[in-house]
Amino acid sequence: MTSHEQKLIPAAAAFRKALLAWFARQQRPLPWRTEVSAYRTVVSELMCQQTQVATALPYFDRWVARWPDFPTLARAQEADVLAAWAGLGYYTRARNLLALAQQVAGRPEPRTAAEWLAFKGVGPYTAAAIASIAYREPVAVVDGNVVRVLARVAGVKEKFKDTTTAAKSFTALANALVDPQRPGDHNQAMMELGATVCRKAAPDCASCPVARWCAVGGRKEAAMLPRFEAKVRKTAEVARALVRHRGALLLRRNPGTARRLAGMAELPELATLGDGLTGRPALVRRRTIGNVTYAETLLEVGATPALLRAWSRDVGLEWVDVSALASAALTGPHLRWVREWLSPSDRPARGKPL
Repeated sequence: MTSHEQKLIPAAAAFRKALLAWFARQQRPLPWRTEVSAYRTVVSELMCQQTQVATALPYFDRWVARWPDFPTLARAQEADVLAAWAGLGYYTRARNLLALAQQVAGRPEPRTAAEWLAFKGVGPYTAAAIASIAYREPVAVVDGNVVRVLARVAGVKEKFKDTTTAAKSFTALANALVDPQRPGDHNQAMMELGATVCRKAAPDCASCPVARWCAVGGRKEAAMLPRFEAKVRKTAEVARALVRHRGALLLRRNPGTARRLAGMAELPELATLGDGLTGRPALVRRRTIGNVTYAETLLEVGATPALLRAWSRDVGLEWVDVSALASAALTGPHLRWVREWLSPSDRPARGKPL
C-alpha cells in the first residue's frame, strides 16, 4: 500500500460514516435495492457489468417477472434466456446466469463469498456482491467504479494493464475500509459514488462525501486517475447480407460450442453465402468490441432459386419470420440494424415488439 493508502485505514470509521450518510440521502431507488435477495443481486450485478444501469433496468424488471428465482430460471431454455438478454450484449453473462441457477436450484443457497466462488461463472466481484448485500458478509466489492474512487482517494498514479488488474491491486484497501456492520450498503455506496459523483471524465469533487480524505480532490489530476496502459486499437471491415424471402429473414445461428455469441443469431457475412456474391448497399454501421472497431456494411441480396438451394444445405443458416425476430436471440446491434432496414409497412405498430 502507498503511504496515503495506509493513512486511510485509521480514518476508516469516519470514512464509512460519511459515505453511508451520503448514500442514505442520495441513493437511486433501484428495484434490486427495495427487495433484496441473492437471486436479484446476481441478476442485477450481471446485467450491470459493462452495461449502464438505465439500460439494464427494463431488462431486470422483465427478467424477474418471468423468472423470479433460481429454481424457475433453472428450468428455462437457453434459447429463451438468450432472447430475453438480446440487446444487453456480452451474452456469456446470460449463459453464466442460467448455469448458476441450474447449480444452485434444489440446494441451500451459499452464504459466503468463498462458497459462491466455487460455482462456474462466478468471479470475485459477483461473489462479494452476493455475500455482502444478501448475507451481510464484510467483504468488499471492487468494480470499475470502486477502482476509480480508491485510485483517486489514495492518489495512486501507477499504470494498470486493465480493470481486473487494478481491482486486485485495490482489494486489500477496499476490504480494510468496508463497513463490518453494513457491508452491503457500504459496497453499494462505493459503487454509487463512482457512478454518480466520482465520474470518469468529470468528477464532481464538490459533492463528494469523502472529499476530505481524497488525495487529489478538487484538482485536475483527479480526472486522470486511475491510469491504464494504452491499448492497441484495431479496425476491421465486414460485409453482411440482408436477405428477405417470403416474409422471413436469413440468419446465421452460432453453434453452442462457439467461442463467442454461442447460440445467438447474426446477420450472415456476405462471403459465407457464396463465391462472388454481391448486393446493393443498404446500411453502413460502426461498432467497437474490445479494442477492435468494425465497419460493417449491410447489403441487400436477392434470394435466387440457386442460392436458396445452396443455403438449404448450410445447417448454420435459418429463416426467421420478420414478426418473430424479437424472440430469435438476434444480437442487439443486428436487431437494431434490421429495424432500420425494414420498410415502414414491415415494421410493427408503435409500442409492439418486432
